[in-house]
Amino acid sequence: NGNVITLSGLKREAKEIIESLVKQGKTQEQAQAEVDSKMGELIANLVNEELILQKGKELGLDAEVDAEINQRFLQMMKENNMRSLEKLFEAMRGEGLEPDQVKEMWRKQLMKDFVLQRDVDSKVYWGISTKELKDYYEKNKAKFTKPETVTISEIFLSFAGRDEAAVREKARKIVEQIRAGGDFEKLAVENSERQEVQTTKGKVGVLKVAELTEVFAVPLKGLKIGEVTNPIEIAEGIEILRVDDRSAASNESVFDEAEVRKAITYERLPEERKKYLAALRQESYIKINDTYRPLVAPILFAEERKTDK
Repeated sequence: NGNVITLSGLKREAKEIIESLVKQGKTQEQAQAEVDSKMGELIANLVNEELILQKGKELGLDAEVDAEINQRFLQMMKENNMRSLEKLFEAMRGEGLEPDQVKEMWRKQLMKDFVLQRDVDSKVYWGISTKELKDYYEKNKAKFTKPETVTISEIFLSFAGRDEAAVREKARKIVEQIRAGGDFEKLAVENSERQEVQTTKGKVGVLKVAELTEVFAVPLKGLKIGEVTNPIEIAEGIEILRVDDRSAASNESVFDEAEVRKAITYERLPEERKKYLAALRQESYIKINDTYRPLVAPILFAEERKTDK
């Protein structure tokens, strides 16, 4: 459609993948060989990505994407106690991160997410009929037994730009205050560094116990309603969690429309996204350099060939 995927762009993508594989423990030679063996797939992905980005512009999603990018930078400023974007960008460059490159990476990912969410995911989710929901539930009741849940609130203290020992000491004192009868919600509003804390008062909501990572599952285990954990240290800072409610698991199947919709959507999305990308390709003009055609065409147009057959 008039845009070009350049050799330099392809090399840059390949280099990033190789660096990622090396970090995962592979040798430079192993990483290079793996990327070389999947070059056709890499080029096909770049073509699909370009078509999705073009679709995003056609749908007028630029303003939404820009707003989300600005919000991310503002959040980074807050977490690092910086008063201006210039200071933030200066600090990023000091860490070897180029703000414009980060912005472009976010822009591509967000545009892809927004387009697929709008044009595929939401249509699949809301396109499921009542009959389909009921039929799926009846055939898969074992998937919808009532899980054990815990309802929690949190106070989050960030390490960003701070003396970590001081943050740990502050967390310890907050836990002492709560256990001595302090108002959790008031302390959350005054201390927690979550963006919406003024509105949420620290409330997180209902979580499935089976889906909790060990770092949270272990401290929460055995806590009664109203009790708080000791400070929980994570990479970004410290969490203090309060148990607001608990619900035991049951073998009884429960029809929850949202859960059934999610289950059906999860099963259908991979195929629906493939169909969507195939439709974008069919509506577009795509010319592949003869050198790369044997590598790319069988992968890029696999869905179309399947449909033709």
